[in-house]
Amino acid sequence: MYRSLLLAAVCATAALAQAPRREPAVNDTLQSPEVSSDHRVTFRVFAPRASEVTLTGDWLGSTPTPKLSKDERGVWSVTLGPFEPSIYIYSFNVDGVAIPDPVNPRIKLRARTSASMVEVKDDTPAFWEARDVPHGAVEINWEKSKAIGGETRAIWIYTPPDYAKTTRRYPVLYLLHGSNDTAAGWTMAGNANFVLDNLLADGKAQPMIVAMPFGHATPFGVPVPQGGVTNDALFEEYLLKDAIPTVESRYRVSPGHENRAIAGLSMGGGQSLRIGLGHLDLFSAVASFSGAVPADFETRFAALLQDAKGTNQKIKTLFIGCGQQDSIFGRSKNLSELLTKYQVRHTFHPIDGVHNYTVWRKYLAEYAPLLFR
Repeated sequence: MYRSLLLAAVCATAALAQAPRREPAVNDTLQSPEVSSDHRVTFRVFAPRASEVTLTGDWLGSTPTPKLSKDERGVWSVTLGPFEPSIYIYSFNVDGVAIPDPVNPRIKLRARTSASMVEVKDDTPAFWEARDVPHGAVEINWEKSKAIGGETRAIWIYTPPDYAKTTRRYPVLYLLHGSNDTAAGWTMAGNANFVLDNLLADGKAQPMIVAMPFGHATPFGVPVPQGGVTNDALFEEYLLKDAIPTVESRYRVSPGHENRAIAGLSMGGGQSLRIGLGHLDLFSAVASFSGAVPADFETRFAALLQDAKGTNQKIKTLFIGCGQQDSIFGRSKNLSELLTKYQVRHTFHPIDGVHNYTVWRKYLAEYAPLLFR
């Protein structure tokens, strides 16, 4: 018996020794993205049969799409930068087909399609990075929506570091994402939880709950039928009738409009303006980051504008920000000029930047310290 086992082992070893060795596949060793110490980033993708590969990135703005070059192995690459420290979203376009980076595990999920993310860091941790400070928790709450036909939807909730250690109640910031994003966007790409952790650790903000609901109440990319309810209208109903009651029933929330704020980016910025300014009995602070400002703002909010004194008494903080290289910068600038014309108190803060989370993280870090003082 022993000899039989020994003979079998020897034969197996000999067979393995004679088997041809598998050469590592290109994707097994490919590194992408590769961030260098000078903040330049090299993007690579293995596509030996492709005829053209380009790169799409949320930092590009109106800059032409970079083309990648192909080497003898079939690896396409391009080196760009230097980049400002941040988290960036990108994807490849291979012969007309958009794909995330196949070897990068950091995926940016969207309402439709997906992309990849690359993080560029400095030696000193930035305001949006995970520092050695007390951290809050992020939970996913599932609830059945009455407003959206019984659909089960997710709300991501940030609670401050001391939430589980106390019995106190907390104010709430409702933080809205942009078009083609998900309820996870502000956490997974925006690092909103780390931004709040760091502000709290530095004594710059009040402890607060942050509720991040899914902003697409109608299917993304599906045209609204004639006479149908628009996404913004249905989302407003969802937020007021489902999301806010869910948050306030599951968490220790301070009551009253003075303990509610709303903010959003892009599509969410427009939703924040519509819902926040349309319900000043519910919200005392409103912010739009690179917002899709309603085209009918002046007529929609005519009563609010014409009663500037009353409006200013109700709103503690009205914040408008947009990157100056953003293609929709003019909408925020025009809104600020309109509010100034009617003497509605607000803060308008344009900064350098395009339509991306690099800008929106900065605005969150500026807006949150203004709340609940």
